[in-house]
Amino acid sequence: MRVRPNATERFGLRLTLVGIAVVLVAVPFATLVFQVLAKGPLTRADGRIANSANEWVSRHPGVVTVLKGVTDLGKPPVLIAVVVLGLVYVWHTGSRRAFVFLVVTPLGGGIIDSLVKVAVNRPRPIVDHPVASALGKSFPSGHAMSSTVTYGALLLVFLPVVPRAGRRVVVIATIVLVVAVGASRVLLGVHFVSDVIGGWVLGLAWLIGAAAVFEIWRKEEGRPPVEPLEEGVEPEVAQ
Repeated sequence: MRVRPNATERFGLRLTLVGIAVVLVAVPFATLVFQVLAKGPLTRADGRIANSANEWVSRHPGVVTVLKGVTDLGKPPVLIAVVVLGLVYVWHTGSRRAFVFLVVTPLGGGIIDSLVKVAVNRPRPIVDHPVASALGKSFPSGHAMSSTVTYGALLLVFLPVVPRAGRRVVVIATIVLVVAVGASRVLLGVHFVSDVIGGWVLGLAWLIGAAAVFEIWRKEEGRPPVEPLEEGVEPEVAQ
């Protein structure tokens, strides 16, 4: 702590902290999976919460309309559209690593989500007053995970373009968006709370892991280390 580490030591320390973060995120996800597969106390509470939330929402058509609009922001067509727009911009900046990051991170997250859904094979909640429908299995929430990974990846790529004074606001806005998309799935009665939490946790783990891998790529190409939440994964995008 008394000696300022050099660039290599800072890089090693950062990767160590990233590894710890991934483990800390993976542990609660593994706990959620165990609860779902074993039909533990959490899953029983899940059913009551889903039904209560749906009952309240069903009595407010205006709220249903707003929730459906919010949940649309986590649908694959919308996420693909925003990623494509981002890729067009990044392509013109000539940042190869940022382009690959923005392709691989959301795509990989989608594949992982599908594989986990098949492995866990959890049915969606059955509520008394359905106001929305969804296909496929329930755990983890694809909307929650995909919005975490996609909007998180866009944030890490485009943060350098945002003036420093506004970066904290953009980070908070992204978090609020991701939370709103996940919450809308529970309120609409198409997911359990644990589905959404599982999607957030798994998405965050994947996003952290992807950022760490691309940080290694930067280091191997002789680029200086970066602080992703301050400078993004590729500060050169703003140049």
